[in-house]
Amino acid sequence: MAKKDYVIRVLASPLDVDAASWNTLLASQTPHEAPSPFMRHEYLVAMHASSSAVTKTGWTPRFLTLWQGDMLAGACALYLKTHSYGEYVFDMAWANAYSQHGLAYYPKALIAPPFTPVPGPRLLARNADERLLLAQAAINWCREQKLSSLHLLFGSDADLAACEKAGLMLRHNVQFHWSNRAPGTETDSAQVSASPAGFRDFDDFLMSLNQDKRKKIRQERRKVADAGIRFRWSLGTDISDADWDFFYRCYERTYYEHGNAPYLTRDFFTRMQRSMPGNWLLFVAEHSGPDGGRTAVAASLIAVSETLLGADAQARVAYGRYWGALARVDCLHFEACYYQPLQWCIDHGYQRFEGGAQGEHKMARALLPVKTSSAHWLAHPSFADAVERFLEREGAGIDGYLENLEKRSPLRQGPG
Repeated sequence: MAKKDYVIRVLASPLDVDAASWNTLLASQTPHEAPSPFMRHEYLVAMHASSSAVTKTGWTPRFLTLWQGDMLAGACALYLKTHSYGEYVFDMAWANAYSQHGLAYYPKALIAPPFTPVPGPRLLARNADERLLLAQAAINWCREQKLSSLHLLFGSDADLAACEKAGLMLRHNVQFHWSNRAPGTETDSAQVSASPAGFRDFDDFLMSLNQDKRKKIRQERRKVADAGIRFRWSLGTDISDADWDFFYRCYERTYYEHGNAPYLTRDFFTRMQRSMPGNWLLFVAEHSGPDGGRTAVAASLIAVSETLLGADAQARVAYGRYWGALARVDCLHFEACYYQPLQWCIDHGYQRFEGGAQGEHKMARALLPVKTSSAHWLAHPSFADAVERFLEREGAGIDGYLENLEKRSPLRQGPG
């Protein structure tokens, strides 16, 4: 290490890291924003203990920790990967290029919570210097292990600054997020988070959109209502065991209908119910029959997070995560995954809803484009040079794509 009083320890399980020390570091990373639940110690332990992210599924944990005496000064969730599934930043073309040249791309190293394309802090540290030490230590460890590459996904600005200083290459992509404020009220993140000037109700939100988008959303919601679908929601400990069971039936079935096994086991959600109940919001769609009975047909699970800002303000963020259906109803996905959560966010004063990876169709639902970033290091000099040139071209394309999306904004233009 650059300073002799620091020690790096690589741990084989998140269970080897003290939960309180980890979560304290996490809470200190973004004091003016709500930390997402997905880097909490409980979340990462559940991924491991439920057999969702383990060696058998291609995720071997190697948590990198930075110590100063007995104090945990830095940490990151690092995994050895034998594939590139569940990452949402696609490097399969890089792996193919390695294979064509007779080189092994896997195993590689990944810094990110498994199966979770949500931007947030990845290099947990007390300050910028220690964050840089953590990034440099990760590269050095990858060299020692003779790994092909290191990838940090959906990092924070502080992470990316440390990675760039450590010599990693930056890559950009686009997600779609919704903000609970009218056009023209943008300001800095702390002020936005604390601002009470959100939409009054869903109709007030619709009035911020152009006429075509308002009409489309109303039509889609009407189709679901006319099909006899009604929704109920439950938060935290109010989500019953039966509701968790029903949600997983929907989630599992939807994966299998697309020809894949689900990434997450039922035990993962059991652990979420026990260790992080307050971070989950469940919407259940029910079909009303002619006899007045109701049958559950779909479910959407949303993550929620909040933190105090100053003395009396709170920043609240919701994250679209998982959904599934047992019946086909036109526009049900849009209602369950966007309109119900957005209406809930407005009613409960949540400032932002993040819609997850990809999905340009989300713009029609007023989720606007946001640039996300990752950082990459490749051990092979020639491949690193080739990837760097590729990222320059790709980055220019992303900038052009964002400009094009901004021209197609669903928001109303002009006064009023």
